[in-house]
Amino acid sequence: MDAPDIDLDLARRTLRAEGHTIAALAERIGPSFAAAARSLFQCTGKVILTGMGKAGIIARKVSATLASTGTVSIFLHPAEAVHGDLGRVQRGDVVVALSHSGETAEIVRLLDHIKARGATLVAVTGEGDSTLARHADVTLCYGPVDEACPWGLAPTVSTAVMLALGDALALTVMAMRRFTPEEFAAFHPGGSLGRRLMTVEQAMMFRKGAGLCLVSETALLGDALAEAEKVPRRSGAVLLVDGQGRLSGILTDADLRRLLLKHRDRQVLNEPVGQFMIRDPKRIAAGELASDALAMMNRHRIDELPVVDGDGRPMGIIDVQDLLGFRTMSDAPD
Repeated sequence: MDAPDIDLDLARRTLRAEGHTIAALAERIGPSFAAAARSLFQCTGKVILTGMGKAGIIARKVSATLASTGTVSIFLHPAEAVHGDLGRVQRGDVVVALSHSGETAEIVRLLDHIKARGATLVAVTGEGDSTLARHADVTLCYGPVDEACPWGLAPTVSTAVMLALGDALALTVMAMRRFTPEEFAAFHPGGSLGRRLMTVEQAMMFRKGAGLCLVSETALLGDALAEAEKVPRRSGAVLLVDGQGRLSGILTDADLRRLLLKHRDRQVLNEPVGQFMIRDPKRIAAGELASDALAMMNRHRIDELPVVDGDGRPMGIIDVQDLLGFRTMSDAPD
């Protein structure tokens, strides 16, 4: 069977139709959108998204976006709701119901039950005079749309608009909560986004009192090495501190190897470590991004980077092995 021709014009028309409708919707954002955002921000319970069919898939995504940006949110399947899952809806919750027609049977059947349970109802619909819109406390009506489907049947433009409105709502509420990149990272520890936003303190493995070797710069080299051997999990470096406990130097395994080869006939183990250490080494603050630490290590071709507090006292060391799988911010896609 011959392959049919591919209608690229249809693909272009679909994208233009969705893009133009969403762009036009931006001009209609006003009081009702502000009321919906305020309802989500002031919610004392959880934000529940519900929708049937394709609208339900969009509802799941919006719920996930809300949850990842600081708003406690779950998805409620409308058909399952009337078979026991209505118990998830409590007083103080906000239910956001998505239905293009506003007459979806499974959604309409829930309306009285949602209101009876003391939840606030926010409608996202294309029909401002629908049953859903009339029962809602707040209605986000995007108006009639022409679906991109050649027969006007498959939800395309309508679901794109729902998704765009949901994203706009989630990000508006995120800004109202003053949600920080650090909080975002805490909600995304397993992905590349979380790694990009992880701090040095979260990434480093060697911490003071838990495997970090700190030695006075006045100690003998032999004694400094003996102290390093006492640490259960050795790094490739010993950190040296001055009389006030501030970082003053670093001695790596590579430095030690070069030192012993250079002074084969000299009793260097009985000399102060301070005269062999690398003074004023590169360092990074605990609150900086781990990706910035990796960039610094790459730039200066080093494998260990001391981590210091606000007073310059060592509180850890980050090893290149700690950062396997990280990408620097400059490596990240735009």
